[in-house]
Amino acid sequence: MNAGYPTLSGETTVVPILGDPIAQVKSPDGVTRLLTARGANSVVVPMHVEPADLDRFVDGISLAHSVSGLIVTVPHKFSAYAHCATATDRAHFLGSANVLRRNPDGSWHGDQVDGLAFVRAAIAAGCVPEGAKALQVGAGGAGSAIALALLEAGVAELALHDADARRRDALVGRLRERFDDRVVLGSADPTGRTVVANATPMGMREGDPFPVAVEALDPSMFVGDVITKPAISPIVQAARATGCTTSTGGDMFAAVSELIVDFLLEGGSR
Repeated sequence: MNAGYPTLSGETTVVPILGDPIAQVKSPDGVTRLLTARGANSVVVPMHVEPADLDRFVDGISLAHSVSGLIVTVPHKFSAYAHCATATDRAHFLGSANVLRRNPDGSWHGDQVDGLAFVRAAIAAGCVPEGAKALQVGAGGAGSAIALALLEAGVAELALHDADARRRDALVGRLRERFDDRVVLGSADPTGRTVVANATPMGMREGDPFPVAVEALDPSMFVGDVITKPAISPIVQAARATGCTTSTGGDMFAAVSELIVDFLLEGGSR
């Protein structure tokens, strides 16, 4: 092994990361290094696959015994779940997967660790989800995973807000089937909340509005964000200026990488 990478050989296994686009993805290097540090002879390779081609690509590459896992990013997480012969409970509930490993018979076992990564990063930064009254903005793919993870981490109440009312209401309905009245409709006003989560892309582009009313933030609140660029998003910057404890998209990204490696190696990726 050299500089954090395995020495490539016929025993090296390949873990493609699938996305459209893929050029912006930074994880192939970091996840390869994490795998190598854990003793795995595996390399993560980016693959640009368009949605119309995903099923054929996965079916074809699954025939290669040297492909020990798959990492999945936007927009393929829901489609990838359909290729899982087995999956974790959270992946089944969400209907999506962002990491797959081989079952003993060569089929795929999937998990969706985005939400767990957000919560782990938040806890590491000082957030106490148990008993908290949380507000989450964003009910898309990442938002669905984060909402589930926050509820499983013990938040007393989760208020959900999304500009798309239909998408928000659909997620609220599904979560209420499992968590009853702990899930409520929210707004962009964080007043009275102790945890605030941004699960939208708002803040990535200059001039984006804030996902919540930042003037209503107070120092008792924890604010977490999912976006990685800019490194310190506008809402995190505003929250820190107010005195809030925060976690960034970069913190979540680091936690996702660790969880992906844990999952891949649990299945014996070597």
